[in-house]
Amino acid sequence: MQVASHNESFLDGSVPARHSRSVGTRVNQKARTRAAIVQAARELARSGAEITMPSVAQAALVSEATAYRYFPDLVTLLLEADQGTWPDPAEALAPVAYSGDPVERIGFATRLLLDGVLANESAVRAMIAGSITRPGLAARRPGHRFRLIDTALAPAAGRLDPVALAQLRRDLAVVVSADALFTLTDLCELSRPDAVDSAVHTARALTEAAFRAAEHQIVR
Repeated sequence: MQVASHNESFLDGSVPARHSRSVGTRVNQKARTRAAIVQAARELARSGAEITMPSVAQAALVSEATAYRYFPDLVTLLLEADQGTWPDPAEALAPVAYSGDPVERIGFATRLLLDGVLANESAVRAMIAGSITRPGLAARRPGHRFRLIDTALAPAAGRLDPVALAQLRRDLAVVVSADALFTLTDLCELSRPDAVDSAVHTARALTEAAFRAAEHQIVR
């Protein structure tokens, strides 16, 4: 008969069943704790409450030290909480799938992105605040704007030469962004709806100008 203590394995290399169950329980508990922290961050974002590591820990019913054991900083937590919360760009732009007009498509994409930013404003602000002074973290911010811009321009992208297309993408990245939206609300003191309308207007104007310039070059 083989006998094994709690820290021993059997002679054939197997481990006691009670040990396996204990390990499995700990793994499951860690997964539940991590999920609870992520879910707490998402719920705080939806409620519009300020998001900090202490507030997330409190909402998840864990200590702040525990939250930091799972996530080394708030930006890392927010990145995980952001995963799966935005629709696929093609799906998101389905209402304008019929249109090949880049101006219309960019206007729609801009409004879509900025409405999403406002719906998760506290999380977006926390992400910017936590990463803007740390370039390594800033580079990890979600690139939702770029995927939406590329998808919106895709049907008409062939009408621009590569240099002009790259420039338009950069121009739009400045406007189709949370940074631009918060400039309009915080510094220009626009209401949220007016700020979104202003950004949409600018994005449409940039797109129209880029394609008009391309058409003039063809005519020449």
